[in-house]
Amino acid sequence: MKNKTSLEDSTISTSTVPVDSKDLAILRLLQTNARISVREIAEAVQLSTTPVHERIKRLEATGVIKQYATLIDGAKVRKGLMVICYVSLNQHSKKSGTQFIKLINELPEVVECYSISGEFDFMLKIVAEDMNSYYNFHVNKLSQAENIGQVQSVFIMGVVKQTLVMV
Repeated sequence: MKNKTSLEDSTISTSTVPVDSKDLAILRLLQTNARISVREIAEAVQLSTTPVHERIKRLEATGVIKQYATLIDGAKVRKGLMVICYVSLNQHSKKSGTQFIKLINELPEVVECYSISGEFDFMLKIVAEDMNSYYNFHVNKLSQAENIGQVQSVFIMGVVKQTLVMV
C-alpha cells in the first residue's frame, strides 16, 4: 500500500465508481474473508467464475478494493497496548501538515492516522508492546516532532468490535 505523504494525497476521494448489487455482494464476501476463492464467491453470488474474476479485477483497478489485509491479535505478537492519540498542531499551514504526515508515515507504531475536525487535527491509532514502550514512543518520537501542540492519549481497555466491513 502506498504511504500518503501530503494533505492533498490524504483527502477522501469524492469520485464514486459504479457498483451493482453483485459487486456489493462480492465486496461483502471479500471483506469477511479476503482468502475466499473466486469459485466460492461465484457460487455465493450466482455467477460463473470468469465474470466474478473480472469484477474483482475491475474493483481493484478502480481503487474500490485498495488492498487485502489480515487482522492480527496484537497481544500474541507483543503489541498488546493500543492507544488512540489525539494531536493538534501549532501551525496549520500546508507545509506543516505535510511534514507531520511525513513523520507519521515513518513511525511504525502508528498503524492508522486520520485528519479530523474539532479540537484536535489528527487522530492516531498506535500499537506498542506495553506502557513503557508507548511512553518511549510518546516522549522520544512524537513529542520531539516540530509543530506539535497538544497531545492527548486514550488507552484502549478492550476491543468490543473490530471489522473492516463497510458495504
